[in-house]
Amino acid sequence: MWAKLNQSLSGDEYDRGAGGDAFFDDEQSDGLCSLSPTQRMYGFAACLIAGLALMFLSLIVFAKPIKFALLFTIGNVSAVGSTAFLLGPVQQLGMMFDSVRVFATAIYLGCVVLALICALLIHSKILTILAIIIEILALFW
Repeated sequence: MWAKLNQSLSGDEYDRGAGGDAFFDDEQSDGLCSLSPTQRMYGFAACLIAGLALMFLSLIVFAKPIKFALLFTIGNVSAVGSTAFLLGPVQQLGMMFDSVRVFATAIYLGCVVLALICALLIHSKILTILAIIIEILALFW
């Protein structure tokens, strides 16, 4: 994926009549996506930067579990979802629920929900931090 992205951005290789944006040509989309390759890159960058900023801001309010969990979880989901601008949401979900990644995805999504429940309903700092640690580990897995 990254090799195709680098080739598309540098313009080194044109894919058999597809033009310079072969990375963004998605045969599954059937013209449903109306974003240009430049708009997709801007959307990806904006979503990623916003997600990283929210995760950084969550460290400032670390002592307050509700604010921490909300900022960190929204930032994390935004950063992970930013690649949907590059791949498309259908392909992103298809890759997430691939047989190799399905367990990590299930653990990640479960920990996202668990972190929000621990912060918003239970008000437990320890359980919230534990859920977020497992969430991060599932992302790395």
